[in-house]
Amino acid sequence: QVQLVESGGGLVQAGGSLRLSCAGSGHNLSSGDMAWFRQAAGKEREFVATIRWSNSMNYEDSVTGRFTISRDDAKNTVYLQMNSLKPEDTAVYYCAAQKTRYYTDYYFTSQIDYDYWGRGTQVTVSS
Repeated sequence: QVQLVESGGGLVQAGGSLRLSCAGSGHNLSSGDMAWFRQAAGKEREFVATIRWSNSMNYEDSVTGRFTISRDDAKNTVYLQMNSLKPEDTAVYYCAAQKTRYYTDYYFTSQIDYDYWGRGTQVTVSS
C-alpha cells in the first residue's frame, strides 16, 4: 500500500519560513515525478511545484524565487522549502507522486497527472 505523509506545516508570520516534508512508503518516489499542490479555503487545488525524476524543477509563478522543491531519494522524501511567506500562501499543502516515469521534457502540473496523494498539511501565514 502506497502512503505519502506530509509534515512541517504550521502557523508562521508573514516573511517567515517553513519546510514541508513528504515521506513515502510502499513506493519508490524516484520512480517518477513528484509535486506539491495547495488548496486554500473555498478555492480549487492548484499546482505549486514539481521535481522530475531527472531532478529538473518547475514552479508556479507566484512562488518562483521563494519556494524550493527538492528530493532525497535515499530517504524516499520530497521537501518544499518556503521562504518569504505571504498570507496568500495560506492553504493545505499536498504532495503527489507519479507511479510511472515519463521520458519527456514536459512538466506535469495537473492533478490528473499524479497517481498518489498525501492527506495534506496546513500552512497558515499571518499578516
